[in-house]
Amino acid sequence: MMEKQTETEIQAAVLRRLLSHLDNHKEVQNIDLMILADFCRNCLAKWYLAEAEQRGVTMDYDAAREAIYGMPYSEWKEKHQKAATPEQLAAFEARQQAKAEQ
Repeated sequence: MMEKQTETEIQAAVLRRLLSHLDNHKEVQNIDLMILADFCRNCLAKWYLAEAEQRGVTMDYDAAREAIYGMPYSEWKEKHQKAATPEQLAAFEARQQAKAEQ
């Protein structure tokens, strides 16, 4: 059985590795993540914010996004986010529809 502190350290390292992986693959758009995995970088920021608040840490959504994106979201969006294609939008809508029918 693993010690709680070790488990927490491993989980933190995995999150850092995931964020690094996403940072190294900026070509993967948030809409692609939403279509394929039903979460995106913004979801991670919301989860980050919720966990911080649960622990009494004062933070806003912009600060949480910066923790996830590694820069202010507006800067990341300007440099790396592309407009969603009609195909991406259709796939996203189909995903949302399928979820609603579950």
